[in-house]
Amino acid sequence: MVYCGKPSRGCQMCRSRRIKCDETKPTCNQCAKSRRQCPGYKDEFDLVFRNETQATERRARKASRKSSNKDAQPQESAAEADETLNHEDLSASSQALVALPAIPVKQQADCYFVSNFVLVPAEGKGTRGFADWIKPMMRQGNVDKHLQYAFNACGMALFNNKGGSQNKLNDKALFEYTRALAATNDALRDPKTQTSDSTLAAVLLLGTYENITARRIGTLSWGSHIEGAMHIVKARGKKQLKSDVGKLLFVSVRAMVIVHAITSGQPPPMGADWWIADAARDESSTQIQRFALKAAEIRAEVARVMSTMQRTSTSTEIMMAVIRRCQQVDLDIQSWMQTRPENWQCKTVAWEDSIPNNGDYSKIDIFPGRVDMFTDLYIASVWSLARTTRMLMATTIMRCAAWIVAPVDYRTTSEYATSSRICVEMVTDIIASIPYHFGLRQQRPGWGIEGNNSGFGCGDGTDTSCLAGYFAVWPLGHIYHSDFATDNQVAWVGGRLKYIGDVLGVKYALIIRSLRLKLPSALIRRDGYSLAQQSHNILGILQGKVPPPPGTTGATSATNSALTSPTRGGQIKA
Repeated sequence: MVYCGKPSRGCQMCRSRRIKCDETKPTCNQCAKSRRQCPGYKDEFDLVFRNETQATERRARKASRKSSNKDAQPQESAAEADETLNHEDLSASSQALVALPAIPVKQQADCYFVSNFVLVPAEGKGTRGFADWIKPMMRQGNVDKHLQYAFNACGMALFNNKGGSQNKLNDKALFEYTRALAATNDALRDPKTQTSDSTLAAVLLLGTYENITARRIGTLSWGSHIEGAMHIVKARGKKQLKSDVGKLLFVSVRAMVIVHAITSGQPPPMGADWWIADAARDESSTQIQRFALKAAEIRAEVARVMSTMQRTSTSTEIMMAVIRRCQQVDLDIQSWMQTRPENWQCKTVAWEDSIPNNGDYSKIDIFPGRVDMFTDLYIASVWSLARTTRMLMATTIMRCAAWIVAPVDYRTTSEYATSSRICVEMVTDIIASIPYHFGLRQQRPGWGIEGNNSGFGCGDGTDTSCLAGYFAVWPLGHIYHSDFATDNQVAWVGGRLKYIGDVLGVKYALIIRSLRLKLPSALIRRDGYSLAQQSHNILGILQGKVPPPPGTTGATSATNSALTSPTRGGQIKA
């Protein structure tokens, strides 16, 4: 896999003639002026990687020799023909393009994964990447087999899902995943390799594979892989921060810990401070991650109190203290938002006022209202985490208030009034940020803002990346399951999740879309019942291990039939 630099996107004829193409589609004007037949444009992925590897060149020479021996006629190899052909002498009657050796599917899959999921930060810009440990680790001379298999599985799976063309490589991806599981289990049993960089990286990639391929509730095993990664990080201790790759892996696991803790209702292992105590080069994102980890701890404490304590003056005072802690986290995030430097701020670039003629909001790219752009994809993801954490704290306050005042309607409390306003505001802000993730900054004149700080492991990053969709699932999921999103907003978000799953190929977005869980009302109805502690485990619901709250749709029929909705006098109606 060799990156050839930023490629020319001109048509094949202009590239062959070595002249500048105006890139007019479907036929360029240069060919029209010279009365040549324009052969069209190559796929941009194919432009990034050509027959540069020795293996491909050997295959080309071997095929050429076989053809020569069979026909007893000397034939030029594709590479020789490309070098010796006088491109200026091409006439209209002899414009057949020289065929290049076919690029192996695995090489295409590797490149597609790196160009869509490996985000590399620019030096000195103060941002982080995503999975940027992959490039240095895969460049090593001898890559451990469990890491290689896991990388192969992710590449094949994502490439298989490209543009909705599933199942062509599904068996190959599953085969690589199975090999990766077996090899990783062997590495975990070996004291020499159980805490190595390669083993931790392989476990993270196995989790990524699950997010790429899981299509139905009960098929998502992402949580088990992340729990394994957390155990490895704990065993590695602080010495893992002494190497550059070790730091990158630690930061990747920390990001997954936040999602796991919030969705499972469990506190982050070792506590929030343990995960933050690294030599962070990006204080802006580290602050938000600290707030998110604190939020996960608070949410887990609420689950514990509601499932183990009766309503007494002592437990009520505990809940009041929790509300104050939630309010402080929210104030801290607001302060963070107001004090970011200019390159970290989002910019409103347009106001969309058109609405769908048929009323189907799921089919439109931009929801009516404000449109915000960012300077960097990673920065956009940090803002999404900040906004969803504010929503989490607001809904936690509502749940605490409902628990305290029951059986009185919690919607009459001042805490509900303030928290609901925050949720509505965050829903609007998140929706305004989503068009950035889908590449509209390149498609609409004047929508781009200078200062892009990161790029992908290969390619020019001009198309919508799978990682951008992957980042968008988290905030979109919060809106989709929020009591404070309108029907039109939910329909639009559902369309975006479907696009991420069907077109960008990140299939777990379809799981999020299939679960009709409204928060916090669904959890408030369950709080205080015998299953209260399980109701906090959203991840368990997605994995099919925990029954959803009453009134939830989208779960398996077996799960729904096993769940009996409890009733009691004075139940809060939401």
